[in-house]
Amino acid sequence: MGSRRAMEKLITAGKVSVDGKTAVLGDRVSYDQKVLVNGRIILQPQADAPTRVLAYHKAEGKLVSRNDPEGRPSVFDDIPHGRWIAIGRLDLNTSGLLLFTNNGELANALMHPSSGVEREYAVRVLGDISPQDLEQLQQGVKLEDGEAKFDAIHDAGGTGANHWYHVVIKEGRNREVRRLWSRAGATVSRLVRIRYGNIPLLRSLRPGKWQELDPGAVTSLAELAGVTVSLPDPARRRSRKPLYGANRKQR
Repeated sequence: MGSRRAMEKLITAGKVSVDGKTAVLGDRVSYDQKVLVNGRIILQPQADAPTRVLAYHKAEGKLVSRNDPEGRPSVFDDIPHGRWIAIGRLDLNTSGLLLFTNNGELANALMHPSSGVEREYAVRVLGDISPQDLEQLQQGVKLEDGEAKFDAIHDAGGTGANHWYHVVIKEGRNREVRRLWSRAGATVSRLVRIRYGNIPLLRSLRPGKWQELDPGAVTSLAELAGVTVSLPDPARRRSRKPLYGANRKQR
């Protein structure tokens, strides 16, 4: 919310409270306490906190990490300040849909292979791919960390040496899509995640931008993961930027 000095001035002025008591310099705070600044809730116990989910369009060249020794751009630079958990990761050269939530249980459930939540990618590959190759990629091939496969492959067209496919996986192994195509003798020249579960990448969501899912979309996503969540107060939602609704066009 500001520099350390500015925050110390707020605390000294009695503008910060912890669990209903006015804070003083030196107080220690944990995630199971409620913190207000000028009457605004900044932190509250996770069990009581309403679940929020952000849909973000990651651009190539950004890290899904808060800290990088090389100082490269991070996706966390583009989203609101807060305790956001990235639901899965996209590597440096992959773009597309990335979801964030403040609910650790929801994040873990959506990422765990046992939930069977689909991730769909648009992938441009360079190389000659035969029908037999496509069939084998859906039946399963052996990778360094075990057998993997595409749950679905759809031809998305293309001309020349490059060809587009839409592929679906239900796991989030490191560089799994790229490694699967490599086993078929093809090189991935572009990779875009266009859907996570039942949340699509909207055409209106430009790279580097985010939108918050509306309550219906959050509830639907939680049901997909088998998790029960509480939702934000409608009065607070009205003050936020436009919500990510289910009636918008996807890519």
